Amino acid sequence: MIKRTMSVAGSFYPSSVREIENMIARFNAILESHPETLKQFNKLHGNALIVPHAGWIYSGFTANIAFRVLSSSHPKTVVVIGPSHRIGFEGVSISDAQLYETPLGDLEVDIEGVKDLMQRYALPCIVGAHHEHSTEVQMPFIKHYFPQAKVIELVYAYAEPLMLEPIIAHCLALRDTAVVISTDLSHYYSLDRAKQLDSICLEAIRDDNPHTLHQGCEACGMIGVEAMLNVAKKRSLQSTILDYRTSADASGDTSRVVGYASVVFS
Repeated sequence: MIKRTMSVAGSFYPSSVREIENMIARFNAILESHPETLKQFNKLHGNALIVPHAGWIYSGFTANIAFRVLSSSHPKTVVVIGPSHRIGFEGVSISDAQLYETPLGDLEVDIEGVKDLMQRYALPCIVGAHHEHSTEVQMPFIKHYFPQAKVIELVYAYAEPLMLEPIIAHCLALRDTAVVISTDLSHYYSLDRAKQLDSICLEAIRDDNPHTLHQGCEACGMIGVEAMLNVAKKRSLQSTILDYRTSADASGDTSRVVGYASVVFS
C-alpha cells in the first residue's frame, strides 16, 4: 500500500501528537477569547477554503480558523490543492497514494475519487511533486477536525486557472466534499509594502473579482486562487475573509515579511 510519508513534520508543523493538539488548543483559546468574532464565524457554513501554508508558528492560527469554520460542514472528503515549490512541471498532478501520513495518524485517501479525477481530467501522478509542504501542512488540521475524512491531494506548477476550474467545480458539486486552496500572499517585502500588495489579493477575494489579482497580487498560489474565484463567481458563492496577518505578527521582523489569509466560500 502506497503511503505519502511526511516530509516537513518537525519543521513546518510539530512532529508529535501532543504538540499539535496543544498548538491547535492555543489557537482556539485565542479565538474563543474574542466571543463576538467567534459568534460571527459560527454562523458561516461553506465547503471551500483558501488557507496559508507557512510554518504553523506564523500562519497556523490563520489556517486553523478556516478549518474550524469548515468543521460545521462535516465533509467526508477534503480535496487539497496547492502550488509546487520543489519541482517544475506542466499542468496538475494528483497523488496516487492510498494513505497520507500525519503525526495524528494516517488519513485515508479517497481512492475512487482519485481514479475518477484521473480519468475525467487526464491527470498524471508526478511522484516528485507530492513531497510538497503547501498541501502537507493542511493534513494535520484535517486529521484533527475530520478524523474519519478521506483526502485527495493535487499539486500544480506551470498551469493555468482553466486547468483547475473544472476540477474545483466538479469536487464542490459532490456530496460531502470540501475543497482547500493553499496559498501564501506576498513574500519578503517590508511590512507596509506587503500590506499594500496583499490588499490587492484581499480585494479580489472580497469582490469575487479574479481580474483584480492581476493588478499586483503576488500570492504564490495565485493560480489556485484565481481558479477558485472563477468557480465562486459562476456558482454565486459568497466569500468571507476570516483572518489576515503577516509573519511580523509572530516574529516582530517588519523588514522581510510574508502575508497570510484564510477565506471561506459559502
